[in-house]
Amino acid sequence: MTSLPDADWRHRPGLDALLQALGAEQGLVRFVGGAVRDGLLGLPVNDLDIATVTDPNGVMDRLKAAGIKAVPTGIDHGTVTAVIHGWPVEITTLRRDVSTDGRRATIAYTNDWREDAARRDFTINALYADPLTHEVTDFFGGVADLKAHRVRFIGDADARIAEDHLRILRYFRFLARFGHDEPDPQAYAACRAAANSLMALSRERIADELLKLLALPRPLASLRLMIDGGILQPVIPEIDGNGLARLSTLIEREAVSSADLSAVRRLSALLPPDPRTADQVGARLKLSNKARKRMMTALEGSGTEATPRTLAFHIGVEGAIDRILIDPSAPLDGMAMLTDWTPPRLPISGGALIARGLQPGPDVAKALAQVQEIWVAEGFPDEARVAEIADQTVSKFQRARQ
Repeated sequence: MTSLPDADWRHRPGLDALLQALGAEQGLVRFVGGAVRDGLLGLPVNDLDIATVTDPNGVMDRLKAAGIKAVPTGIDHGTVTAVIHGWPVEITTLRRDVSTDGRRATIAYTNDWREDAARRDFTINALYADPLTHEVTDFFGGVADLKAHRVRFIGDADARIAEDHLRILRYFRFLARFGHDEPDPQAYAACRAAANSLMALSRERIADELLKLLALPRPLASLRLMIDGGILQPVIPEIDGNGLARLSTLIEREAVSSADLSAVRRLSALLPPDPRTADQVGARLKLSNKARKRMMTALEGSGTEATPRTLAFHIGVEGAIDRILIDPSAPLDGMAMLTDWTPPRLPISGGALIARGLQPGPDVAKALAQVQEIWVAEGFPDEARVAEIADQTVSKFQRARQ
């Protein structure tokens, strides 16, 4: 018998009261999915899902009777969210699929735990744990797969993918996170055969999965399988082996510099080094304007075109870090200059130049730009030096006008 080990998340304030309200003592609920999987691996558990035989309206009634905040976040699909001490817990009624079209499913409720497990994607995600005895229920060999670092679809891989095409991308993300980089042959073949079905998905869902994969410590092997298998070709044909080589270099440089990893930065490296292409892909994936701008900035120039702080002054610290890390010719020792550094503002205005005798007009903006250029080149000296630079610049403009 496999049991869920003790962990901090099982002792969060309010959880016992929630379980009591939902009928844990009557066997009506079990922990399910990621909390059980990650709990068995000793990983942090942030999101908690609970499965129950009680229908959604009954769940709402139980929570309200116990004075627990209940939010009908997905009640049409069987999910209610309980909020305990600011912590959301998703509670979903056992379900079975009536029909699916690869994007969404029509479901019916059931009281059969195995039937609920059978509609899930991977064996390692179809694990349940009794919240009182902590005994794990494993219908499809998920515990053995966890120990073997093996990611398998439940039952027939082709059928699971036909139910939800996003499972193709989820497979490679889970392989990168829990696997040993060797795909299950049946799973890999099914993903390759169904790759064109990704075109039926919303680009937001594709982007979400891709960025989650890129945010993992070791995404390269899974990405290589995806590129070699033509998985991304129907939706992001710009990603190829050259991009994988650039990403590999970036990941090495992230590790050497101890920089925080960024999925958006990694996506930038994975794409051809062209800002326009990055913007087009970002638009296709429905990324935010902020993310698209970041990708374009990262690819607009070299990380060696200025000192790190000069570069950061002009394009921001985030942009400078991205550009330096992506450019393999840029030295990494300058990264320390950007740690906890905020680009300063030029401590003088056009009005101060006019007060020094410069005539109002176009010359003010030009002179101020020259003052800033010298100030940046000298490494952002103090106000006393800025005053000297301003005096010299105003004198130069005045002489030019005589």
